[in-house]
Amino acid sequence: MGSVLLGNIFSDLVGWFGDTITALTDWLDDIAGEWWFLLVILAIAFFDSVIPLVPSETAVIIGGVAAGQGDQVLPLVILCGAAGAFLGDNFAYLIGRRFSPAINRRAERRPKTAQRLEWASTQIRARGGPLLITARFIPGGRTALTVTSGLTRQSHPWFARWIALAALIWATYAAGLGYIFGKRFQDNHTVAFLLAFGAALSITVIIEVVRHVRTGEGTAEVATEEFALESKDVVAEAVDDALQDAGDQPAGTTPADEPASNTAAE
Repeated sequence: MGSVLLGNIFSDLVGWFGDTITALTDWLDDIAGEWWFLLVILAIAFFDSVIPLVPSETAVIIGGVAAGQGDQVLPLVILCGAAGAFLGDNFAYLIGRRFSPAINRRAERRPKTAQRLEWASTQIRARGGPLLITARFIPGGRTALTVTSGLTRQSHPWFARWIALAALIWATYAAGLGYIFGKRFQDNHTVAFLLAFGAALSITVIIEVVRHVRTGEGTAEVATEEFALESKDVVAEAVDDALQDAGDQPAGTTPADEPASNTAAE
């Protein structure tokens, strides 16, 4: 009885979410010719970087379609998409940075958390900026990686430089799809998403092959998608620990910040 009820609730939530995304997409189509649609692209790209439920790729693709029809200017579509993604990724990084003291205290008590944290930090240092570029093409994965970069206290200037490049590549790719293929992608966002995901996989493979040749490693350490899944566990633990700490501390106090211990290689 309980499982059936939960199943019905989940089904209703999925249906509601699907209807909401469809309604949002239709609304984006309707306003794509307005000048302020560029601000909508920026806002959606920002929020999708923090809460990966908003269809930012769809918004940028629709902007590219509108540019192809003469209703928007393609460089401005790319600029707004990249700016929103850049600001959102940096905000996600700062969220991770804010939770860093809490997750480090948890790591002192739980070896598994310490291992995951060290693993994530090592992967980011070893793979560097290209990991941020490939993760930008994976919805949800990019949020996990940017938050984890903050949790592991990677250098913010280093992070910002690579995120700027990743956001520009991502926005150019998505807007270019809409501009070149036009109505075909506007009416079939699934194809556009699959192409974007395929591009992420291709970029990951190329980077891994180049890194393998340069470093002489026997095998690739881990795929970007696997890193994203592991990062989500680290982020979930950080949020859970922060909430527990908030309940244990007196009102008006905040945990002391800890000195940076992990920085990415320049």
